[in-house]
Amino acid sequence: MWRLLVIVFLLFGVAGAAQAQQPAWDVCRGVVAGGAPSLTDCHPLAGKVDPQGRELWLRASVPPRAQGGPKAVFLFGAASSEVWFNGVRLGANGQPGPTPEAERPGRYQAELLIPDALWRPSGNQLVVRMSAHHVGLRFASPIGWLGIAAAKQPSLLPLLAITFVAAGALAASAFGFGAIWAMRRTGSSLTLGALAGVAATQALVENLRHLWRYDYPVHTWRVMGIWLLALVFAFLLVAWAGSRFLPRRRALLLAAATIALPLTWFVPGFDIKTGVALMLGVGLAGVAALAGVVARLPGARATLAWLGLFLALGVLRPFWLLDVSFFVLAAALVLPLLIAEVVRLGRDDTAREAALTRAASRPDRLTVASACGVQLVPIPEILAIVGADDYVELRLAGGRSLLHAARLDRLEAQLPPSFLRIHRSAIANLAHVQRLERDGGRWRLHLDEGPPLPVSRARLPAVRDALDDPSPLRATA
Repeated sequence: MWRLLVIVFLLFGVAGAAQAQQPAWDVCRGVVAGGAPSLTDCHPLAGKVDPQGRELWLRASVPPRAQGGPKAVFLFGAASSEVWFNGVRLGANGQPGPTPEAERPGRYQAELLIPDALWRPSGNQLVVRMSAHHVGLRFASPIGWLGIAAAKQPSLLPLLAITFVAAGALAASAFGFGAIWAMRRTGSSLTLGALAGVAATQALVENLRHLWRYDYPVHTWRVMGIWLLALVFAFLLVAWAGSRFLPRRRALLLAAATIALPLTWFVPGFDIKTGVALMLGVGLAGVAALAGVVARLPGARATLAWLGLFLALGVLRPFWLLDVSFFVLAAALVLPLLIAEVVRLGRDDTAREAALTRAASRPDRLTVASACGVQLVPIPEILAIVGADDYVELRLAGGRSLLHAARLDRLEAQLPPSFLRIHRSAIANLAHVQRLERDGGRWRLHLDEGPPLPVSRARLPAVRDALDDPSPLRATA
């Protein structure tokens, strides 16, 4: 529980950049005459500032300058813009225009400094000309913020530091689970590795606007990527929780996620789409965790508490969820699981070494190390051993097979004389041979069960000699 309290402290202890309130805008008809705007037919703007597919002229009355240093006009949104203050042009972000051909896309984030000499004791006026012909999609809220605030905003470094520390932890977790999967081929490690990798990628894409001042058309691809990554994270979270706490209903949970998550496309606003997708995934995973609590499964209570914290922060601080808390929470999930998995693997290795020590006194059995643990296989039951990359496949009587973490060269030296290397990738137990047969230009060895094994030309004389001499066969009969 103390870990959750630390996370809450971190999430609520870092404040975002302060922003002033947006002014009340009038929408007008406008032209540029003599370098200054000429506005007519002005009336209060109804609804949101939306320059998509058109040229938009806005006017606002600005109160006298307050103390606190220089001021600037800030624009966060998908638009090109040109700004005047008290009739003086402050500058442009791209170049707005009445048509796509006339517009030059501006950056998604821009700020224009207001010189102190332009301020009046009263009657200050801000005029903004905007257009957005190259958005690519239709945004419900194309302009995130437009207004005047202190030119020197609070530093985002603490927020970015927390986010990228969490992203680094997620990337390290993805590597760790990937290494575990490469060694043990466990489904949970693959799912958790993908979960951590997706969250780390989303952290990078989410904070791209702080690292790169991109032109506003790029914003469409960025928010699409964030939403898609949220869908994948939510689906993987449901898959992991279902497999761990509700395996018999896992397919039902995944079916619900497959249907519900894409429907978030119809939610207005990409921030809300992404948040709803994450909440859906957390909710479905919570169903599995709750079932695990009822069944008293290990780890279910901690997982349910984590999911509850995720939901609470999503409701109480929805905008923080996408900026920082999601990544901190994701790291808080996968890091303890990675540590627990490493500890478990260490215990398994210790148990395996003990089993190998006990097996040393059983020369009639082969000690097989696999993902399932250590097994003692009676040597007479082994029909053949076939190479499979870094593993070997043991073909056993009765149609069974096992993967063994060993190499053919080492096994060839350990096995009794009845086992013969017949190919660079195969060892056969001669006690189970039925016949040696030519198949076209190749030779094949047929055993009591299973498919025939290839015999290389270089080893064919040794195979014939061994089959003519029955002594090795009698040795293991």
